Amino acid sequence: MRYHKIRKMDISNGPGVRVSIFMQGCTFNCKECFNPETHDFDGGKEFDEQTISHVLELCENENIEGLSILGGEPLHPKNIEGSTKLAKKFKEKFPNKTLWIWTGFLFENLKEKEIMKYIDVLVDGQYVDELKNPKLKWKGSSNQRVIDIPKSLNANEMVLLD
Repeated sequence: MRYHKIRKMDISNGPGVRVSIFMQGCTFNCKECFNPETHDFDGGKEFDEQTISHVLELCENENIEGLSILGGEPLHPKNIEGSTKLAKKFKEKFPNKTLWIWTGFLFENLKEKEIMKYIDVLVDGQYVDELKNPKLKWKGSSNQRVIDIPKSLNANEMVLLD
């Protein structure tokens, strides 16, 4: 598994100041994707234990509100194991900080995956350029959903973030 880049202080991918990691590799290839350089699974840098340690170290900063995992596609079958490992270690170390993940996959197809136990907010659905709306919060197109995962898992149905 590989990643494209890490932002140590990101204010555009979730609330507050966050650490963001962009995973490498995506097969959706959405028209006008904002991050096409992340599509090649062979691009970027090796994602390993050292990468996880570096991300967790960046999250130790008291000004960091949480971690955002984006892509590429962090929940692609080639990436989900590494993303899950990072998510688990993040929530174990920082139970009071939030974890946000963006994915082209739908919540309904992910709710049984282990990673869901660690996610606070999931932005799901592929970006659709024809539904683009720059006024939307945390998403690029109107088909995408910003989902409160703990509430959704407790209710056994999708609950959108307030």
